[in-house]
Amino acid sequence: MPVRRRRSTALAAAVATATALGATALAALGGATAASAAEAPLADYELTWGIKQSYRTYVGMFGSFTASEGAGQAPGNGAFTFTDGTGTYDTTAHTVDLAFRGRLVSASAAHHFEVTLTDLRFDSGAGEITADVTTVDTSGATPTKRGDDVPLAKVAVTRTMTDMATTLTTEAGEYLGSDGYAGAAGDPLTVVKKTPPTTEPTTGPTSGPTGEPTTGEPSKEPTTDPEPTDPQTTPATREPSPTVSTSAAPSAPAPSAPATTAPTKGEIADGTLGWGVKESFRAYVVGTVAKGRVTVSGGATQAAGNGAFTFKDATGTYDTDADKLTATFKGAVNFKGHASGGTYGLDLTLSNLKATLDGGTGTLSADVNSLGTQTKSVVLADLEAKSGDLKAAQDVVTVDDVAATLTAAGAKAFGDFYRAGTALDTVDLSVALSDDARLPDGGGSDTSGGTSGGSGTAGGSTGGGTGTAGGPGSTVGGTGTTTGGSLGGGSLASTGSDIPGPALGAAAGAAGVVGAGAVYATRRRRAQGRSAE
Repeated sequence: MPVRRRRSTALAAAVATATALGATALAALGGATAASAAEAPLADYELTWGIKQSYRTYVGMFGSFTASEGAGQAPGNGAFTFTDGTGTYDTTAHTVDLAFRGRLVSASAAHHFEVTLTDLRFDSGAGEITADVTTVDTSGATPTKRGDDVPLAKVAVTRTMTDMATTLTTEAGEYLGSDGYAGAAGDPLTVVKKTPPTTEPTTGPTSGPTGEPTTGEPSKEPTTDPEPTDPQTTPATREPSPTVSTSAAPSAPAPSAPATTAPTKGEIADGTLGWGVKESFRAYVVGTVAKGRVTVSGGATQAAGNGAFTFKDATGTYDTDADKLTATFKGAVNFKGHASGGTYGLDLTLSNLKATLDGGTGTLSADVNSLGTQTKSVVLADLEAKSGDLKAAQDVVTVDDVAATLTAAGAKAFGDFYRAGTALDTVDLSVALSDDARLPDGGGSDTSGGTSGGSGTAGGSTGGGTGTAGGPGSTVGGTGTTTGGSLGGGSLASTGSDIPGPALGAAAGAAGVVGAGAVYATRRRRAQGRSAE
């Protein structure tokens, strides 16, 4: 069996104690032989865990994640997935012990840290997740730290093994760089057996429990235990039912007749634009570094949880035959942080947003007011829709998940803390072509003038992506090229901790973090002469 059977020191001691206390009973029952016979092999499992959202936000601010060798990361700096899980199932104790493929590296050249996780393991009997961890201070100020089977989190194991609560350990804090992680809630953990391909022999699933889906577990799934408490006999049921996603699909294109009656060109009657700017930026503003707030006004709203923004009351023109659209939206959003003596090192307002599309590509511009200096019609992002066609349904044109890439002018608007080419949150756009057309729900929950944030508020949990979608060999996160970090990430607001230790491996890195607000203010003032009209 390729799975290693290493255990932590504490667990090994517990096993030794139990063996000593029960030696006579084990001998009578056949001991090792019975234990060996109770184990059945497992394969093709997948583990999904985000470690902790605030940790991902922090790394995305100062550096990046790289997942490879079987590991991947969800879009939007999301959770990590480790694949090809193999191991054993104890049919007597109803526990699983699984090891997964994948390599995850979090690194920042600016702040001299590199943390590598490999050999991720899940032991439901011990209720923990472990990994081999290597932490490197790339400045050379502190020695490299390595650990095998480091316990990263305790897991509240459930029978379905989905969305299990996790609690980070002291060791997680030591290796990830913040003592504040010890005892903090981690991201939920899911362990699931991958659904076999449709070419799987039809006789395979018949050996499994009667409660299994007919397309579920292959015959190699342990079937020696007749009890329904087996935690790995149920994970396949978490797979989304095909009927769930398809049942709602026919309702959208059904009213096709009204689309043929819509005018092909004219003035927009109304519209909404959904955009989060950049999720990690929202988290940074309200986190423990900037200690600021996000405020919407002028009719704009913000989704709960420091989420994305919705701008409303669109005006402009459209031409569905030519696939052209120009729409300007009301509402404003202000980001404010780094308070000092009644002034702010960060005070940025975006208003009067305007989106243009021509054959699926276009731009997103806004009036920008930074530290009291206003520049109108700054092209913040280049847009690229999934399709170049503008089609109306019931007199409404909707274009969702439009990719937005920061322009050079947009980078200057953010004080050059982002490089041109950085992925911003995606854009959702809906415009009404007639006065009686009904727009989709904008999704904002805060009213005009609403505020989110404040010192210690956790960074955004919703909104679009930051960086490139994951997968083996993918990289997600900010550039991390400026000493002191960028405005592209969050903090440890959720845990109430300070900046993780790996970022503070060198004194220069620590000074850069403390002075982030001053650096931003200096850069903005230096850029005012260039960007002001």
